Amino acid sequence: MTLSFSYIHMKITLSAIVLSLLLLACGDSEKSIPQQETTSEFQNEAHELVHTMAQKVGNYNKLATKKDVIYTYTYQTPDGKKDVVTEKYIFDGELSYGAYNIHERTFPELSGLVEQGYDGNEYWLKHNEAILEDDQLLKGVMFNRHTNFYWFTMMQKLLDDGIIYEHLGEKTINDTAYDIVKVTFDIDNKETTDIYQLYINKKTQLVDQFLFTVADYGVIETPYLMILDYETIDGLTLPTKRKYKPSTWEADVSDAPWIMVTWSDIKFNNNLTKAMFQK
Repeated sequence: MTLSFSYIHMKITLSAIVLSLLLLACGDSEKSIPQQETTSEFQNEAHELVHTMAQKVGNYNKLATKKDVIYTYTYQTPDGKKDVVTEKYIFDGELSYGAYNIHERTFPELSGLVEQGYDGNEYWLKHNEAILEDDQLLKGVMFNRHTNFYWFTMMQKLLDDGIIYEHLGEKTINDTAYDIVKVTFDIDNKETTDIYQLYINKKTQLVDQFLFTVADYGVIETPYLMILDYETIDGLTLPTKRKYKPSTWEADVSDAPWIMVTWSDIKFNNNLTKAMFQK
């Protein structure tokens, strides 16, 4: 995966937009671990390419065997401001928690620890352990908790139900050959959904970069380009370093500086309990 919120609400939304983007694909609030396709039956060549990529990085069923994850999420903008967040997820049910240790972008007017969570039923927000009940802020929490989870699991969830795949051809960039796959989403009651344009490296079978829109916020005509660097942790290949900025649909980027996102200190199987995600 709002824009008309007050100043604090706008800060939350702007930070969330650049992190996430496929909130629509996250689906219902209560979820179990998806049993994804492992057969040779595909919609088309593009679907098969995405399937191969997901097996390469470790599909959702493999990810789910890790039970949970804790990691540090850092978001740095060109003006020097950043958020540093301790993220925690339980994969079964897609429970999500974030502790904003530094929040220069998302909560600039608040000092001290800011926490937000989703326990499978309820979204909640705390500032220095005091519960905040503001409805508009809680809408931002709902967006962040789903989309941050989705962002971390994106490569696996590109095999979820309701996805349409289209092979747009091949392209060579800086001597690297790519298959280009367009991904859209068939979601009930949604006329406009996000578009992803994946550049799948023919040699490594990984997504080196992708174009994306944010349909919910009117970012449709001009996409962003995200470039990824991977590392393998506990048998899973994760895009832990990211940078993005405005682009054209031909993946020609603007002269604007990059926005940087990193995941660090990633640890799976932490014996997290559902009670830890309750407010």
